[in-house]
Amino acid sequence: MPWDRNQMAERAARELEDGMYVNLGIGIPTLVANYVGDKDITLQSENGMLGMGPFPIEGTEDPDLINAGKQTITEMDRTAYFDSSQSFGMIRGGKIAAAILGAMEVAENGDLANWMIPGKLVKGMGGAMDLVAGVGRVIVVMDHTNKHGASKVLKDCTLPLTGKGVVDLIISNLGVLEVVKGGLRIVETAPDVSEDELRAATEATII
Repeated sequence: MPWDRNQMAERAARELEDGMYVNLGIGIPTLVANYVGDKDITLQSENGMLGMGPFPIEGTEDPDLINAGKQTITEMDRTAYFDSSQSFGMIRGGKIAAAILGAMEVAENGDLANWMIPGKLVKGMGGAMDLVAGVGRVIVVMDHTNKHGASKVLKDCTLPLTGKGVVDLIISNLGVLEVVKGGLRIVETAPDVSEDELRAATEATII
């Protein structure tokens, strides 16, 4: 069966290694904080926080501690705070090893569209364009198809791009795809999802 949101977040957390500084985008990526476990990972938020902990237990929320998606989070002993310009200096300066982001569309060459649907009100660009240009690795976590069943993993993106050729890995509810020369490579499928089912749900070239 396909992975749910938490299972996708847990799978994304497995891509992280000790010592990494990692930025989590809004949506499903924020759940990754709950699955870091004992790994020595430092989570960075572009609104000015380095060292985010997992989501708080209900009833213990601090309204002054929020991530870039305005969700309440927890701090750690090593947490540091700074202004937005310094945060983006870290991102643009190549200090962040990986970003885990949501997406509306991803193309087979790694193009990413995740900030705008023309004519619809969405949350906006945020730090996505800086992140995809400045971090070492971009991992996308998203549903494989839209609400109408159409693939979101495409030959070419149809929505305005966040970045060109920036995505390294796609983790969807159906499986994991790596962006390689000539298309996408299947790394893993979700339990009881066959490679044929994954291919059928994917418009992009799978090699």
